[in-house]
Amino acid sequence: MIGKVVLAYSGGLDTSVIIPWLKENYGNPEIVAVCMNVGQTPELVGIEERAKKTGADKLYIEDVREEFVNNFIFPTLKAGAKYEGYYTLGTPLARPLIAKRLIDIAKKENADAVCHGATGKGNDQVRFELTIKALAPAMKIIAPWREWEIKGREDAIKYAEERGIELRVSREDSYSKDLNLWHLSHEGLELEDPANEPPHNREGFLELSNSPKNAPDEEEHIAIGFEKGIPTALNGDKLSGVELIEKLNKIAGRHGVGTLDIVANRIIGMKARSVSEAPAATVLFRAHELLESICLDKDTAHYKSEIAGKYADIVYTGHWFTPLRSALDKFVDETQATVTGEVKLKLYKGNIIVSSLTSPYSLHSKDFATFEDDGALFDQKDSSGFLNVYGLPLKIMALHKERWE
Repeated sequence: MIGKVVLAYSGGLDTSVIIPWLKENYGNPEIVAVCMNVGQTPELVGIEERAKKTGADKLYIEDVREEFVNNFIFPTLKAGAKYEGYYTLGTPLARPLIAKRLIDIAKKENADAVCHGATGKGNDQVRFELTIKALAPAMKIIAPWREWEIKGREDAIKYAEERGIELRVSREDSYSKDLNLWHLSHEGLELEDPANEPPHNREGFLELSNSPKNAPDEEEHIAIGFEKGIPTALNGDKLSGVELIEKLNKIAGRHGVGTLDIVANRIIGMKARSVSEAPAATVLFRAHELLESICLDKDTAHYKSEIAGKYADIVYTGHWFTPLRSALDKFVDETQATVTGEVKLKLYKGNIIVSSLTSPYSLHSKDFATFEDDGALFDQKDSSGFLNVYGLPLKIMALHKERWE
């Protein structure tokens, strides 16, 4: 018997339909809708009214932006983790936090089950449910997309219309979108075919970014200050993580920075195409990489790049609450001890151009790397002996080949 269900609620098409479906198919349980503000603030206008109109008995709205930034975004930024080399993980980072709070509220409400609106084809079902299994292994999970007769967004829209549910999407503009501080993703409709060019110049499509065509004709200079791998200042002003990301989204978005066209390998095995707007994330990843280039020694930097790929896989596949991710954080934190300094950049029509890198812990020195006389540090004659030893394996192999031939 399911008497109370806690639903991860966004107010979008899927979760708006799920509420009446749960009422109809699970014996009219009490529905507690839970909405976490991870940066989708504009979408929260009127959400309480929408939830109640569709049948929710109670609604929690919590601002978790600071936790999202400090405990999820910044650890991933410090790790340099981008899935398959370029995806900045906007959606995957938010899901474990939302699921964690879902469980907290389900326990508080003595709920019989939790419910999410992720599809059976997608990644989010994995991210939600692995978090739930890690934090509340006995909790029942309801996943309507794996149970109901609704086959797609067209069916969902029809279902809503039959029940008088007001929607904020139309059939012509029913992209599946996910907005938070770190990105805005677009999926569906013509984007499902990689042969179709995204409608970047269509009014209303891009929300966080300009297309480079419409970006200002003048470049803009910015300066980002880091302390131990964490961005703490923008243009000389000390800011909280949320404030910094929000301001940088506006600045970089205005200049057309950070719009990515992605065909990614989903967890369940198929490929999927999306357009992601991530202005602040794109700039911060680039700035962090640049600062590391002068602050990390060669061996640490090269090994950390291997860790970055693994860390990104962990985030993408929903394994946030695992011992491995926790252990990797300790390694990453050790590498960030000296990643402090300032990165100055120019933004211009989608481009990020380096102006300067400075750090009190920089391992680069023009006195050492100079083409001029560096005093007693390095005698160029020493390279002869070094090359004799360094090239010895190749020389031996070549001598053997001559003998064999």
